[in-house]
Amino acid sequence: MKRLVVLTGAGISAESGIQTFRDADGLWEGHNVMEVASPDGFAANPELVLNFYNERRKQLLDVNPNKGHVNLMELEKDFNVEIITQNVDDLHERAGSKNVTHLHGELLKVRSSADETIILDWKKDLVLGDLCPKKSQLRPHIVWFGEMVPMLDKAIEITKKADILVIIGTSMQVYPAAGLVDYVKPNTPIYFIDTKPAISESSFKNLTIIKEIASIGTEKLIDLLIY
Repeated sequence: MKRLVVLTGAGISAESGIQTFRDADGLWEGHNVMEVASPDGFAANPELVLNFYNERRKQLLDVNPNKGHVNLMELEKDFNVEIITQNVDDLHERAGSKNVTHLHGELLKVRSSADETIILDWKKDLVLGDLCPKKSQLRPHIVWFGEMVPMLDKAIEITKKADILVIIGTSMQVYPAAGLVDYVKPNTPIYFIDTKPAISESSFKNLTIIKEIASIGTEKLIDLLIY
C-alpha cells in the first residue's frame, strides 16, 4: 500500500463546531495569547489558564467528527494513512483513524508540571490542587508558545516516507508544522484542501489545490486518488 500522509489544521475541525478561537484581532476568547498559551502565562495566573482549557475541553466533548474526518478514515482501506495534526482535539481518533500524531498536544490529556513524561487521560475540569503522582500541579498537555514540539522529529520522519502528502485546513503559516512539506521526497504528489489556500499551485511541484471545505474537499480527494 502507498503511504498517504495527511497534515491537518483547524479547518478540518471547524465543520464539527470547534472554534478556532483566535479572533481576527489576535485575541483568544478575549485573552492575549500569551496569557493563556505560554509558560509565563501559566506561572502568572494558573487559574485563568486552567479555566480557559476547561472551557475548550467541555466544547470538545460536545461535538462529533465530521465527514472530513470520516473520509480520511475511509482512505485506510486503500492506503497506509498517517495523520499529523496541529489540532488538540481527538476527532480523528473518534472517527476511527488509527495512526494520529499530535504536534501541539491533546486537550483530553494533562501532564505533570514537574515531569513531562507523566501524562494522564483527563475529561473533567482541571483545577489548582490536582496533582500528579509526584505531587506536582497538573497542567494541560498542550504545547504552548515558547515550548519545544516533542513530536516534531516523529512527524518529520513520517513525512519523509510519504508517497502522497495531503494538507487540509491549515494556513501553512505556523511553524514548525508549515516546514514539514519541505521534507517530502522529490516529485511527491501534494494535495492542498482549504477554502482560502495561502499558497498557489506554482509553490511546489506536483501540487493540486482543492478549494473546498474539508468534507467536500476530501470527497474530491477520494475521487482523484481512487476512481
